[in-house]
Amino acid sequence: MLDQSRRRFMTMLGGAAAWPLAARAQQPAVPVPVIGLLHAGAPEESASRIASFRQGLGKAGYEEGRNLAVDYRWADGRYDRLPALAAELVRRPVSVLVGTTTPAALAAKAATTTIPIVFTTGGDPVALGLVASLNRPGSNVTGATLLARVLTAKQLELLHELVPQVAVMGFLVNPSDANAEASISDIHTAADALRLRLIVLKAGTDDQIDEAFAALIQQRVGALVVDGDPFILSRRDRVLTHAQRGSIPAIYAFREYVVAGGLMSYAPNLSDAYRQAGIYAGRILKGEKPADLPVLQSTKFDFAINLKTAKLLGLKVPLTLQVAADEVIE
Repeated sequence: MLDQSRRRFMTMLGGAAAWPLAARAQQPAVPVPVIGLLHAGAPEESASRIASFRQGLGKAGYEEGRNLAVDYRWADGRYDRLPALAAELVRRPVSVLVGTTTPAALAAKAATTTIPIVFTTGGDPVALGLVASLNRPGSNVTGATLLARVLTAKQLELLHELVPQVAVMGFLVNPSDANAEASISDIHTAADALRLRLIVLKAGTDDQIDEAFAALIQQRVGALVVDGDPFILSRRDRVLTHAQRGSIPAIYAFREYVVAGGLMSYAPNLSDAYRQAGIYAGRILKGEKPADLPVLQSTKFDFAINLKTAKLLGLKVPLTLQVAADEVIE
């Protein structure tokens, strides 16, 4: 009888010890905030920059998969998909909507006036209508600007320094990009100053890229500036193949082109802008308001040269350019 009583007591004790564990197991998990990230390009072209975005989140105390979730939407260069992708993230809903690239930022702004938005853009955020002013954005939108379009003049100058004998240069640009007309105006001004003839080649589809290079060769364009549009970047391999087949010296907006065999690149440091966007997204999650966060202006720029490609094109890169370069690939 004593043994049976002891067994009943031990069973009850074991059950009581299990109660707290069972109660904890039944408690719902604490929800983590969700960031929606909208991008006009493709994920394979953006891995390093997304890593920088996560670094920025880390500086603000957030880690994806631990105390934060990130929901990604990629347009793969098809800008017409962006409004629907932005609407998906708004309906979820997300705590912060991040629009990386100008087309994504504009789609995000059009999708919501209440969810905080953080952008990265290569254009002027005020002229684009993203914010009222750089110092006081004044709405649910803030972010980082690269002011990349003003660099087209510098890109043309660098290319001219490498191939001073070329009198006719081309500019490949996507007409669907919100910055396109401003970039065309800037590079025309630079070409006039250098006494160069400039031919603008517009491409917003794969076929138009092919047609642009065919026209470039037909019109005997001697060198090319490639715009930093997300669609064109998403077709990097196609662009590089055309440039290599036509033996066309070209300068690009991102170092990824140079690493993949392109001749030169000069552009803002996108990783720095993405890191800043991550920091801002984290600060907003902690309670700060976009209207009170001034738009950041990236001041880091990268100049890269591929000497192997220059040799294949029969070009001798001046020592001045090699010294000025942040990265020289041999």
